[in-house]
Amino acid sequence: MNKDLSYVFVTPYTIAKSRTGGVLSRLLSRTDLELAGAQILTPDGDFAKRYAGSLRQRAPKDQLVLLADYVENNVGPSGGRAHRSLLLLFRGENPCEKLINICGHIYTQHVEVDVISGETIRDTYSDLIFSHENPDEVKYFEPAVLTPRSQQEANGDLALIADFLEGRENIVNNVIYPEPEKIERTLVIIKPDNWTFNSSRPGTIIDMFSRTGLRIIGIKVHRFSLAQALDFYGPVEAALKEKLSISFGKQAQNLLEKEFGFNLCPEITDLLITSFGTECAKNQFNNIVEFMSGIKPGNYSPEEMTKPGDVKCMILVYEGENAIKKIRDVLGPTDPLKAPEGTVRREFGSSIMINTAHASDSRESYERESAIVKTGENSVVSMIRKHLEG
Repeated sequence: MNKDLSYVFVTPYTIAKSRTGGVLSRLLSRTDLELAGAQILTPDGDFAKRYAGSLRQRAPKDQLVLLADYVENNVGPSGGRAHRSLLLLFRGENPCEKLINICGHIYTQHVEVDVISGETIRDTYSDLIFSHENPDEVKYFEPAVLTPRSQQEANGDLALIADFLEGRENIVNNVIYPEPEKIERTLVIIKPDNWTFNSSRPGTIIDMFSRTGLRIIGIKVHRFSLAQALDFYGPVEAALKEKLSISFGKQAQNLLEKEFGFNLCPEITDLLITSFGTECAKNQFNNIVEFMSGIKPGNYSPEEMTKPGDVKCMILVYEGENAIKKIRDVLGPTDPLKAPEGTVRREFGSSIMINTAHASDSRESYERESAIVKTGENSVVSMIRKHLEG
């Protein structure tokens, strides 16, 4: 099976209107393509002109003229500020054909409302603004997303995008806040249980976080190495031993007493807690690491320890006032069964370990966690280069 790479470019307007989750839900739930990469970018004027020029060189259709004009006038900076866009990379068989079917048609003339079904992304999120002087003249077109029609077009656009992104950090800074001391950043991980098969869950989770009004300033598809997972969840190990060793030790005591028909002395109970209970708690920690990386902890070479794992997640960085609390309020407590209705974990979590998402609990945690997963770095450029090199 020939697997190619194509892209969906989510426009600044769609990002600003917090429609990212809805767009991603459509793309993930209606195709068998793999979401291979994602990155927030802030295109400059030169990129917008080059991208628009690429569109104009293609077949001279009304739709492409509209798209080219849109890109040149709306994707680049305005009012002295660069705007956030989102690049989504998809890999699979015939990705261009599949993506354009989901993204939908461009209406170059007035269409009755009842004709639009809402089936595609553009049906739902795009818009046409008509001239007051001439009701049949399109003044402004908002396409919601951009995607190429052929693999040749995709490869040309991807080369342009890779050239622009080369050397740029994964975190964007395009807003100057009047009171920067009030601004926080927080890390969110949409965990591997959301990626076992294509579904709308990751997009729906992002949509739920959008109610906070916070801005996404960084995003990437990530595979934890075993070393990263051990480091990331290292502080949890001691807490698990403290909380669970007594519980597991006493469970073992009850089973032994029931099996052999006599009560164990306190010294034996203490021994069960410090030995069997501690081992069980350690096993729980190993299960968390394996869940996040796809690799069970053990004796591995340094190369094996740092190799990306077998399961993927999505990492997002949110920014705004009280970002940490706002995100954790929407996320809900660790145990999904104790989470309030309407929270992410109550909606999608199934256990304390498989609780669908993680969020930093403090500024210190954000700094530590960001360093481990390297939020400033993204593999999108190398992925595109490898694809183009064949």
